[in-house]
Amino acid sequence: MGEKKKYYIVDKNVLPEVFLKVVEAKKLLEMGQILTVQEAAEKVGISRSSFYKYKDAVFPFYENTRGKTITLALQLEDEPGLLSYVLNVIAQTGANILTINQNIPINGIANVTISIETFPMSEDIEDLIEKVEASQGVRHIKIIARE
Repeated sequence: MGEKKKYYIVDKNVLPEVFLKVVEAKKLLEMGQILTVQEAAEKVGISRSSFYKYKDAVFPFYENTRGKTITLALQLEDEPGLLSYVLNVIAQTGANILTINQNIPINGIANVTISIETFPMSEDIEDLIEKVEASQGVRHIKIIARE
C-alpha cells in the first residue's frame, strides 16, 4: 500500500522558479497557445525534462479547487449596495453562491461569509479574490474553508 499524498499551500514567492515556469508552461498548453511540450518549455525557459519531472506535482491553487465548495470570509464597510455588488462580482464568474451570512455591522464594518461552488466558474479563484478585494469598501477577504 502506497503512502497517502499530502498537499501543502505555499506562497508562490518562496517557490523555486522552475515550479512557476512549469505552471506557466501548463497554462500555455491548456489555452492552446502552444501545441507541444517542447515549445512550451522553450517559451518559459525550462528544459522538457524539468517540465515532465514536475508537471503532475505542481499546479496553481485554483486547479485544486475546481468543483469544490469554498467559504470566503469578508469584512465589508457598511455601505448600501456593497454586498450586492460583491455578490454580482462572484456571480459574473459563474460561481454558484450556496450560502451568505452577514452579521450586524459593528463600528461600520460587517463580517460576511459566503460559500460558493466553484465547478461552473469561468475564472480562477485567485482572479475572483483579486476582483473582490479591489472593490471599494471591501476591507479584507480570505478563504477560510475548502471542501
